[in-house]
Amino acid sequence: MPSWELFAEQSEDYRRRVLPPAVPRVAVEAGVTLGWRDLVGDNGAVIGIDRFGASAPGAEAAARLGITVEAVVEKAVELVRENS
Repeated sequence: MPSWELFAEQSEDYRRRVLPPAVPRVAVEAGVTLGWRDLVGDNGAVIGIDRFGASAPGAEAAARLGITVEAVVEKAVELVRENS
């Protein structure tokens, strides 16, 4: 999402077309998750870092913090199953 502010300024109809309420959503943020819950809704999930980071090469740090392709896919599959 390039700009939360611009998205919030759009009509509710537009926002619902872009993020349909019935579709489970997963937000991935390589930083603090603050604010994403509003966009993913109660049936969505947010993967991010709500603590201080880790010191390691990028891929290793991401894996230690749970920000991996596998983690995102696992969460997405879980949400689809729960909301089907």
